[in-house]
Amino acid sequence: MRVVISQSMYFPWAGLLEQIRLADVFIHYDDVQFSKGSFTNRVQVKTPDGNTTWMTVPLDGAKLGQRIDETAFLAESEWNGRHLNLLSRSFADAPYGNEAVDIARRVVSREYPHIGALARESMLALCNFFGLTDTTSFRDSTEFAIGGAGSRRVLDLVKAVGGDTYLTGHGARNYLDHAMFEREGVRVEYIDYQKKPYPQLHGPFTPYVTSLDLVACCGPAGKDYLVSEGREWREFLDET
Repeated sequence: MRVVISQSMYFPWAGLLEQIRLADVFIHYDDVQFSKGSFTNRVQVKTPDGNTTWMTVPLDGAKLGQRIDETAFLAESEWNGRHLNLLSRSFADAPYGNEAVDIARRVVSREYPHIGALARESMLALCNFFGLTDTTSFRDSTEFAIGGAGSRRVLDLVKAVGGDTYLTGHGARNYLDHAMFEREGVRVEYIDYQKKPYPQLHGPFTPYVTSLDLVACCGPAGKDYLVSEGREWREFLDET
């Protein structure tokens, strides 16, 4: 039983979808502090000139220490129209460009109580498109009466859903207590990002853009490019 725990991200890059593909259970971790510069409210888009630009949801008075699920965004601004225009221009020549823009339009046209809910819906829309919701179940960290922080809380959440393997991204190598997981019988894996190139528009391939780009360029077959696997933590750390 492999578990992934992550903050919700706004139309995330393919690497997060690869983690979800490998997970039996994905836990949205939005009752933690919002970090300025995170991917909860922003993502990169590749533009027709071959460069990338940030597509950012503007926040409404975020305060230091505020949780993701307490952070509001400017629902009355024109950001959603700007995002749709940017995506329409970027995907104009893509074979599935209309489908990608339609996914974005359905998400950003709705109302949400906080930025975490918007980011979560954007992730789930992509997962639905690629059929990932057929094999992965989605939970919320607030479902469980589990306090604490750091590695201890993450481990307790994994165990709460019956997990015996925790799959994570590369940032966790700087803080995760691997020994504690081992003592309690939970294997730790890091995803080994392959960043498999797909027939992307506008110059040399870059993997670090919204997965809407994968939708636009490949349609449902984009799932075939989500090929990364997990590696046991010692092996991963020894080679990085």
